[in-house]
Amino acid sequence: MNSSDGGTPPGSDLQDRPQSGPRATYPVAQSASSRRMWFIALSALVVVVGVILAVIGYHKFADPDVSGQATGYDILNSSTVAVQFTVNRADPSQPVACVIRARSKNGSETGRREVLIGPGQVQEGHRVEVKTSEPPVIGEVFGCSTSVPAYLTAPPSAGSAG
Repeated sequence: MNSSDGGTPPGSDLQDRPQSGPRATYPVAQSASSRRMWFIALSALVVVVGVILAVIGYHKFADPDVSGQATGYDILNSSTVAVQFTVNRADPSQPVACVIRARSKNGSETGRREVLIGPGQVQEGHRVEVKTSEPPVIGEVFGCSTSVPAYLTAPPSAGSAG
């Protein structure tokens, strides 16, 4: 009995499972089919994770259903800015809510207005005046959404008395 054979006496039923020595310390090499199975399983897992990440990335970075972009602004006085903006939407039959804001010289938001844009065209322009608490230096579109808050109501039509 020596350490090179795992320390098992010849003829014992423990001969297949060494109790000490290098054969007990180091595992027996895996078969080629076992390694191939692990490779295939891990490769499939990598592909599935990649597809999931691609779907998440597409939904996060794809074109939104609605977007608003400022096309210009006019500073009317020390407490008002008029913002011209364009709304683009995939479904023109849906109303859209846009947040328009004004910022002061130090970059802080000094005025904000939420605007309801009723059903219309795929792309349409609008002009909104925003009141500010400090002199404005810029007017911009903060964002637009098809999720219209309940407190926004349709603007009165031009022909109605009110």
